[in-house]
Amino acid sequence: FQIQRGKTDPTGYKSLGDCFRTIFQREGLLGFYKGIFPPILAETPKRAVKFFTFEQYKKLLGYASLPPGLAFAIAGLGSGLTEAVVVNPFEVVKVTLQTNRNAFTEQPSSFVQARQIIKTDGLGFQGLNKGLTATLGRHGVFNMVYFGFYFNVKNILPVNT
Repeated sequence: FQIQRGKTDPTGYKSLGDCFRTIFQREGLLGFYKGIFPPILAETPKRAVKFFTFEQYKKLLGYASLPPGLAFAIAGLGSGLTEAVVVNPFEVVKVTLQTNRNAFTEQPSSFVQARQIIKTDGLGFQGLNKGLTATLGRHGVFNMVYFGFYFNVKNILPVNT
């Protein structure tokens, strides 16, 4: 539904229900899970990088004389930018698999798809790191707000004993 070209797309879906019916008819139940393997693979390293780098940036910013709320937000921004660099190749593979309109049974594996992207377009901004700037923005801003908000609110809430 996300990748159709608009109302003029002859292969487009008429509604969300039509989208579900068409995918099920063409690809079966597994068609709803196209491209799920890369995010599953990426989730553990993504979270590990996110929280590990947040702690490292927080320590680094401890030497600067910043208010704690600002330090948490900046550390969150740094962790989000670092996380984006790790996650982006997985995102590229996932989206490439999801946009493949072939049946689920004809899908290449995530690893084969990654190799194909590298072979044809390389590792740069046209290949495995396509869309990196958008991913940097998404993860950077989200983590900045998430960590800044979480730690600031946590510090003002009363503690039950």
